[in-house]
Amino acid sequence: MLRLNKGIAALALAAITAIGFAAPATAQTPPNVLVVGQIAEPAALDPHTVTAVNDFRILMNIYDGLVRYKSGTLEVEPALAKSWTISDDGLSYTFKLREGVKFHDGTDFNAEAVKFNFDRMLKDDHPYHDTGPFPLSFFFSSIADVTAVDASTVKFTLSEPFAPFLSNLAYPTGLIVSPAAVEKYGKDFGRHPSGTGPFMFKDWVSNASVTLERNPDYWDGAAPLEAVIYRPITDANTRVAEMLSGGLDLMVEVPPDNVGTFASDPAFTLYEQAGPHLWFLILNAKEGPFANKEVRQAVNYAVNKQALVDNVLQGTATVADGPTPPAFNWAHDDSLSPYPYDPDKARQMIKDAGFEGAEITFYVTDGGSGMLDPVPMGTAIQADLEAVGLKVKIETYEWNTFLGKVNPGIEGKADMAEMAWMTNDPDTLPFLALRTEAFPDKGGFNSGYYSNPEVDALLEKARTSTDQAERATLYKQMQQIVVDDAPWLFVANWKQNAVASARVKDFALEPSFLLDLRKASKPE
Repeated sequence: MLRLNKGIAALALAAITAIGFAAPATAQTPPNVLVVGQIAEPAALDPHTVTAVNDFRILMNIYDGLVRYKSGTLEVEPALAKSWTISDDGLSYTFKLREGVKFHDGTDFNAEAVKFNFDRMLKDDHPYHDTGPFPLSFFFSSIADVTAVDASTVKFTLSEPFAPFLSNLAYPTGLIVSPAAVEKYGKDFGRHPSGTGPFMFKDWVSNASVTLERNPDYWDGAAPLEAVIYRPITDANTRVAEMLSGGLDLMVEVPPDNVGTFASDPAFTLYEQAGPHLWFLILNAKEGPFANKEVRQAVNYAVNKQALVDNVLQGTATVADGPTPPAFNWAHDDSLSPYPYDPDKARQMIKDAGFEGAEITFYVTDGGSGMLDPVPMGTAIQADLEAVGLKVKIETYEWNTFLGKVNPGIEGKADMAEMAWMTNDPDTLPFLALRTEAFPDKGGFNSGYYSNPEVDALLEKARTSTDQAERATLYKQMQQIVVDDAPWLFVANWKQNAVASARVKDFALEPSFLLDLRKASKPE
C-alpha cells in the first residue's frame, strides 16, 4: 500500500489546524496532492448509508460500481462489469465482471461480493442490513434476487421492468464495498471504507480532514494524483479565504458573490456545468397552514424567485417551474411556467383561507450539498412571506443536524424546510419524495407527507415502462398535477460550479454533480 510521504502528512496536519481561519498568504499545497474544500463534514463513507452529494464526492473516488457515468454525460458505461445483457422481458440483467480486481484490503472482487452488497441493502435478515434510517436502497426496490452464477458472472432478477435500473447502478448507492471490511468493522465500516476505486482511504480526522492516497493497482490505471485531502469548511467566507490564500486547490459550490472574483483572476479556473438540480422548500402538507392547498399555492406566488436568482444567487441559477429539472429535457414539461410573483394575490389567498397572521416555523441550514446560499435565501423568503401576512420564525441548523430533523418528517416540528436534490433520472426525486409510499415512516423522503393517488399511479407506471416516449408523457402529467398541488415551494435550478487553482489540470465537472478525480493532476 502506498504511504503518504512526510510532506503530505504535514499538509494533512496543516489542514486540521487551519480550520476556522484563513491560511497564510504564502500557503501552497504540494505537487500532485489535491486539497479539496468541502461544504460540510461527511456523515459516513459507506455508500449504502449516506444520501448527500457532499459525501458522494468522496465516495466516488474510493469505490467503483458495476457501471459508471460516461464522462460529461449521464449515459452509463462499463466499470467493474465488462458487459451485460438484458432479457427480452426486461426482468433479468446478467453482468460479466472484470477478473483480477481486488478491494483495497486485498480481498477479491467477484460475483459473491456483488451479491453481498445488494443483499446487505435489500434483505432484512442480512447480518449487516442496518445501513441507516434513510438508505437509498429505494433505488433497487425492484430487485427480487441476486445470483452469483460463477465467480465472474452475476445475475439480477427484477420483480418488474425498471427503466432507471442501469442509471441507478451508476449512482453512488450502487458502489461496491468490500464484504470483508464490512464484516470486520460492522456499523463502523463508514469510518473504515474499502472499495476498488482509484484512491484508498488513509485517515479521517473529525471536522478537519479526510485523506485518500492513490491506489497504484487500480484496474483502470493509476491516478496521476498521489493523494487527495478533503477539508470540511462549512463557513463559505472561510472557504473562499482559504482558496484565495492557497490553502485549497479546489473548492466546490462557489458562493454566488465570489464567482466574479475567481472568474477574473488568472490564478484560478472557474468551472460551471448544468445538471439536474432543484432547490425547493418542503411544505408540511399534513398539518398547519400548508395542509391547505390554496395556502401552498399562495406561498409560491408570494416569493420573488427571480429576485433570489438575480440578487442572492447572482445569476448562477434559473427559476424553477416544477419538480422536474429542465436538464432532463426529454421528460421535462416545457409548457409549464414558474408561479409568477404576485404578492397581492398571495395575500388575498392566505386571508381567504383563514390563515392571515399564521405562525410559520421554517427550518434553514447553514450549508450543505446543493443548498446554494441557504441562509440569505431563507432570510429573503422569510421577508416575502411576512409581507403577505405570515409570521415566519427561522431555525438554522448545521447540515447533518438539519438532515436529522428534516428526513424523519417535519410533522409536529416545522411548517417548511429548505431542500435540494441532484438526481440521475427523472424518476428519482418524485419517486423518493412525492409518493404516498415514500412517507418517512415507510423509509422515504416525503418529509412533508404530500399524498395524491394519481401522482402515485403515474410514477409507478413511468418507472416500469421501457418506452421512453411513454415515460416522458407520464412524467409530464405528473408535473402538471404536482405544480397545481404545490407540495413544495419551487425556487431554483442551479448550474453547479467549482473553482480550482490554475495548477490543477485535466479536471472537469460532471452533469451527475459527482466529483471524479481519476484523471486530475497537479504537476509542479
